[in-house]
Amino acid sequence: MYAWIDQIVLTESYRASAVCDVLEVSRSGFYAWRSQEESLIEKDDQEMGPLVDEILWHHRRRYGARRISIELSRRGLACGVARVVRLLKLRGMQAIQSKSFRPRSTESRHRLGYNTNVLADRAVPISINEVWVGDITYIPLGTQTCEGRFGYLALLMDLYSRRIVGWSYQDSMGEVLVLAALRRAIRDRQLGGGLIHHTDRGGQYASREYRDLLR
Repeated sequence: MYAWIDQIVLTESYRASAVCDVLEVSRSGFYAWRSQEESLIEKDDQEMGPLVDEILWHHRRRYGARRISIELSRRGLACGVARVVRLLKLRGMQAIQSKSFRPRSTESRHRLGYNTNVLADRAVPISINEVWVGDITYIPLGTQTCEGRFGYLALLMDLYSRRIVGWSYQDSMGEVLVLAALRRAIRDRQLGGGLIHHTDRGGQYASREYRDLLR
């Protein structure tokens, strides 16, 4: 009964005294039980805390709460991730957060030439197929066999409708990637004249074949 009352207090934010009165349970008995439970938790934390520290330092602070919890489980000790987080916080400890690798999707150091940014002082488009903007993004491949690898997605968006008009996905980000996206967009859109095509200054978009296709 005491454990159930404690759960109601925690989840529903009721006062413990009010719940005890409604259920006709002794307040003093409940508070004595809670005090005993808190003492047991503190005692258990005192035993578990040094083990958490040991695992953290053994792995040079590279193990976070999830991996520490798994390591404790392998030793036959039940300690959930939330509890490990609490123990680390109580002891002023924190794992070193490694910076995630982010591949560069723009290579602007090339000698292929640049075009003037004609969108800089231009009014917003008022119809479809007036301005297309292109970019490349990367997609982390999260499976165990592909850990640390990336796929690349090239997109062309109609700036007026905000609709993706062309796209291509490859395992590398060479000019083949952006050419496929542009060819798809041209095939599906049946263009007239006057289209403005805008991207960053990446070498993929400045290649001779890409410029030829635009012309």
